[in-house]
Amino acid sequence: MRSRVLALSRRQRHRGPDWSGMHQFGNHFLAHERLAIMDPASGDQPLFNEDRTIVVTVNGEIYNYVALREQILEKCPGKKFATNSDCEDDCSRFQQFPPGHYYSSKTGEFVRYYNPRHYLDFEAKPQVFPSTPYDAVVLRKAFEVSVEKRMMSDVPFGVLLSGGLDSSLVAAIASRKIKREDSVWGKLHSFCVGLPGSPDLKAGKSVAEFLGTDHHEFHFTVQEGIDAISEVIYHIETFDVTTIRASTPMFLMSRKIKALGVKMVLSGEGSDEVFGGYLYFHKAPDKEEFHSETVRKLQDLFKYDCLRANKSTMAWGVEARVPFLDRAFLDVAMAIDPAEKMIDKSKGGWIDKRAVDECKGRIEKYILRKAFDTPEDPYLPKEVLWRQKEQFSDGVGYNWIDGLKVSDEMLKSAMHRYPDNTPRTKEAYWYRTIFEGHFPQRAAMETVPGGPSVACSTATAALWDAAWAGNEDPSGRAVAGVHDSAYGEAAVANGEPAAKKIKT
Repeated sequence: MRSRVLALSRRQRHRGPDWSGMHQFGNHFLAHERLAIMDPASGDQPLFNEDRTIVVTVNGEIYNYVALREQILEKCPGKKFATNSDCEDDCSRFQQFPPGHYYSSKTGEFVRYYNPRHYLDFEAKPQVFPSTPYDAVVLRKAFEVSVEKRMMSDVPFGVLLSGGLDSSLVAAIASRKIKREDSVWGKLHSFCVGLPGSPDLKAGKSVAEFLGTDHHEFHFTVQEGIDAISEVIYHIETFDVTTIRASTPMFLMSRKIKALGVKMVLSGEGSDEVFGGYLYFHKAPDKEEFHSETVRKLQDLFKYDCLRANKSTMAWGVEARVPFLDRAFLDVAMAIDPAEKMIDKSKGGWIDKRAVDECKGRIEKYILRKAFDTPEDPYLPKEVLWRQKEQFSDGVGYNWIDGLKVSDEMLKSAMHRYPDNTPRTKEAYWYRTIFEGHFPQRAAMETVPGGPSVACSTATAALWDAAWAGNEDPSGRAVAGVHDSAYGEAAVANGEPAAKKIKT
C-alpha cells in the first residue's frame, strides 16, 4: 500500500519539487509534495500539533498567517509553533473550525465563511444588482492591499509583465512597495514571453523600463509552441481552445522562470472578468446583463484562466498569485454600479495616441484605469494606462493553425468520433485528440466546458449579437470589428475622425 501511495504522490511532484513527506497511521496515509515559498528550511509536511494528535497536509498560502498566529497566542498563552510555515496555523485552527466554515451554536450547523455578495441567484425574481457609486480612491487602495498581501515570500519572486493594463498595474504596485521598503531581494523581477517581434515583448519592455524592474524577455517560435501542446494539455487538463492558446506561452515561460531560481510570480488574471474587459462586452445590451455576464465569468473562471494561471506555471514548480481575485477586492469591485463599467459611446468613449490626455468617455475597464490615473505620481505611462486591450490568448500567432495536421476528412467525421462537445475547427479537433490520448475516460471529458463562445464569452452572451451566430473562432479575432467600431462610432458621433486602435 505504501508503495502505491508513493507512486500516486509522485504524479504531483512537479507541483511540489522541493520535498516529499508522508505520514502513515494504520492503513491511512497522508502524502505531500512541497513547493517551499515560506520557511523553506523547516516547513516540511505533513505538519503536527504540539502533542502530535492532529496531523495536516495542506496546499495553499495563508497571506495573513502572522496575524493568525498572534490571535492564537492571545487565546492560548504559551503555545509553541514548531515551524515558521504559514500552514502550521491550520493545525490549531482545525481544533476550532473546519476549513472555510464557522460553527453556529444557534443552529448547531457549520456555516460557510464567505458567500460572495456579488453572486446572483439567476432564478430569483426580481434580482438585486449592485448600486454602489464608483470611488476611485477606494478601488485603488483595495487593489494595492491585494497586491501587497501576495508579496509575502521567503524566496525570490517576480511578476508576469505582458505590458497590458492588468499585469502592468500589478507590477507597478509591487515595484513601489519594494522600493519603499528597500526589499532584501533588490529590484523586482519581471518576465515577458512572445514570438519574436510580438507587441507583448515591446510593451513589456517599455513598462519594465518605466518601473525600473529587472526584466527578462523570453522568445519562442510557433514550432516550439506546437511541440509543447501535448505537455500543456496534460498539465492544464482541458481541450478548450482559448485556454490552450493562452497557456502555451505561459508554460514555456514558466520553465525558464524556474531555471532562474524564481518560485513565485504575481499575475494579472481576473481583471477582464471583474471589469468586463473582453471585446464582446461592448455589445452588452444593458447594465443588468453586463453585470450578470461578469458574474457568470467569475463563477466559471476555474474552468478557464485559473487553469492557465495555476497549472501551466505549477507544471514547473512556479506558483502564480492573482491579486484581481482577492476576496476583499472582489467585494469592492463587484459592488460598484455596473453602469460605471460599461463603455459609454455617447461621451466619446474612445482613445488614440493623439487624444490620450483628453479621453472624453469610458473605454473598457475605464474605472480601473481612472483609479490609477494619478498625474502627480504616475503608476504607469499614459500610453500604457489607456491602451486598449490586446488578448494574450492570441500570442501564439495567427499562423498557429498552419502547423496542425488535421485533414478536412477528419474534421467531417468529428461528430461521429466525438458526439459530445464536438470540435468545430481543425484546431479544436487536434486538441481534443491529444486530450483523449492523455485522459480517455468519459469522466475527464465531462469536466471540460463547451457551448458557443465569442471572444471568450459565455454561451449566454454569445446571443447578444445575431452577427455572431455560427462563429467558429472563440478568440478575440472573431469580434475585432466590434472592438474597433465601438470607438469609431463614438468618434464620429462626437464629430471626430474615427480613432485608430492602439497596438502594444
